[in-house]
Amino acid sequence: MALTIAELVERTELGVTAVAGRAGLVRVVTVPRIQKPGLALTGWPEQLHEGRVLVLGGTEIDYLADHEPARGVGITTLLGSDPACVVVCRGLVPPAELLAAAESREVPVLVSALATADFIALVTTWMADRLAPSTQLHGVLMDVLGIGVLMVGKSGIGKSETALDLVVRGHRLVADDVILVRRQGNQLSGRAASLIGHHMEIRGLGIINIKDLFGISSVREGKVVELVVELHEWDADVEYDRLGIEDAALRLLDVDVPKLRLPVRPGRNIATLIEVAARNQLLKAQGIHSARAFRDRLDRALKADASDAVE
Repeated sequence: MALTIAELVERTELGVTAVAGRAGLVRVVTVPRIQKPGLALTGWPEQLHEGRVLVLGGTEIDYLADHEPARGVGITTLLGSDPACVVVCRGLVPPAELLAAAESREVPVLVSALATADFIALVTTWMADRLAPSTQLHGVLMDVLGIGVLMVGKSGIGKSETALDLVVRGHRLVADDVILVRRQGNQLSGRAASLIGHHMEIRGLGIINIKDLFGISSVREGKVVELVVELHEWDADVEYDRLGIEDAALRLLDVDVPKLRLPVRPGRNIATLIEVAARNQLLKAQGIHSARAFRDRLDRALKADASDAVE
């Protein structure tokens, strides 16, 4: 993925204005890291990388202003690395030589009113989120007891109806149908597609708005995906997990997420089962694995019986 400098300029919280090289606003950033020039101002280019956002603060601008013989070398070195753009912070005025050189190379020069540290923090966070690996999934994402539960399964299996049952019980809907999943570090976060919002399609009822029907407390904008529940139509020929000793996982965007497979058939209350699955996942997060604890207790009992028989 990539973002353009034009997108960066549009971010009002960054407070940037293009003052030169506007023809280069189509340049792209592919790595969510900024660069400070450091020794590059003296002609040492090894630390610079192309395609990065290059940030100049008060120290750098003062150096360029006070060292006229070295100014040309510094500017040539900076722009020679082919940065995505140059950002001057604190509302400082860039040297005329920098503006002219950037204009000729079509490298955007932006001026931000923010302090250098504040700009770096904001732009780094935004770029990391914007450039994070992402994908779209078909399913329902719920916040159940604080656990982000992603329900998947074939169309018509009952995902939306189960989600509606969970909302009635006081849990919160994040997204129905199309879910945007993004990797942030070693976690996956999900949210609804912008056009869908907190709407839900229920066969026989049509499109309903969960937020309008149940209030603001029934929805949330995003949630970390912590458990995947696959709803599967009951098949007598399929061997389903009855012990829960081995933990399965779904690998998504190179992140392993705990996964359960729940068979669906008349008489099974799927919403209740998902509530229990969320509670059980909370226990596992605290280091309590009920199935394995039962297995260990059973093994100890069998060993004790065998020992008594030998005696």
